[in-house]
Amino acid sequence: MTAQILDGRAVAAKLLDAVRAEVAGLGRKPVLATILVGDDPASHTYVRMKANRCAKVGMESRRIELGADTTTGELVARIRDLSEDPDVDGILLQHPVPGQIDERAAFEAIDPAKDVDGVTRTSFAKMAFEEGGFASATPGGIMALLDAYEIPLSGKHAVVVGRSPILGKPAGMLLLARNATVTYCHSRTTNLAAMVSEADVLVAAVGRPGLVRGDWIKPGAVVVDAGYADNKGDVEYEAAADRASYITPVPGGVGPMTIAVLLAQTVRAARENRP
Repeated sequence: MTAQILDGRAVAAKLLDAVRAEVAGLGRKPVLATILVGDDPASHTYVRMKANRCAKVGMESRRIELGADTTTGELVARIRDLSEDPDVDGILLQHPVPGQIDERAAFEAIDPAKDVDGVTRTSFAKMAFEEGGFASATPGGIMALLDAYEIPLSGKHAVVVGRSPILGKPAGMLLLARNATVTYCHSRTTNLAAMVSEADVLVAAVGRPGLVRGDWIKPGAVVVDAGYADNKGDVEYEAAADRASYITPVPGGVGPMTIAVLLAQTVRAARENRP
């Protein structure tokens, strides 16, 4: 068996075409404020990519750079200013942030109506209770990618490897909302290989390169690798592709979908908050 590629670049391009058309119909440019703390090279690259995508769909990207010695209080104050700025539609705090910062406190300073990256407790609760709100961008991108390929989820066993509050946990909740039976795995899971081998749908989201061995994959499973492109992903790709029915490449799978969903949710925020 050779897996079909879940092409995030192609699906994201279609979503961004729809975003561009929606922006044109608004009559004004939605504004996404991106906050970057410190000098992490990968974070700078991601922020540039997001700014470039904003420009291509007719949105405005407002970039705020803060020093590596920024305190939690200083960052929270800046985020609250942006939350109160009527010209800002969406707020993104690029993570990770330097170690001295309480990242959760910073996230919670974001007005939920502008939380287009889906990182606040309010957004998570609304998503979990299926009451609207903004999905965490990467899990939302994963779901949009699965939908684009018409992957059936109802009744399937979905295994999520990872439990971060902005990736693993919300991914599992979104799969549960589609009537999948969800198992969470993590660093304390006993016999991870056995758990993964039972998955009809696997989401690997731990940021540990090659953690999931290809021979663990159930024949015919759908494999979504949300690991970092710099680390070549969490899944042993070649061996997994020989067993899976569908698989995401790294890069080119989940990453482009994350940015596309972020911009789509920014346009939605602009429409709902400033009709």
